[in-house]
Amino acid sequence: QVQLVESGGGLVQAGGSLRLSCAGSGRTFSMYAMGWFRQAPGKEREFVAVILWNGAVTYYADSVKGRFTISRDNAKNTVYLQMNSLKPEDTAVYYCASSKYGDGRRVHGSEYDYWGQGTQVTVSS
Repeated sequence: QVQLVESGGGLVQAGGSLRLSCAGSGRTFSMYAMGWFRQAPGKEREFVAVILWNGAVTYYADSVKGRFTISRDNAKNTVYLQMNSLKPEDTAVYYCASSKYGDGRRVHGSEYDYWGQGTQVTVSS
């Protein structure tokens, strides 16, 4: 059974930082791109960042570029999202996901086949 479990969410003031983790099991995650998405209340889920199978290439949404960093440790089957300079508009449930593919700029939810349960990030002004 494939599982992705996120952790690290919480409440933080604007300008602060959080580090999200996503631990995977049941699959050789090192073969696949891993992504982070988020969904704010009343809004559609949106792409945040993706890291390709070997960790060498990353892509970010324009809204988080320069503030968020995605990384992975394939030995631990874990992907991370370091979030700095947080803004109230970053408030959302954050989901990690495992792509169906190892490479490519995977920014659409349909390109992912396994999802975590989500972790809440709340940024106060």
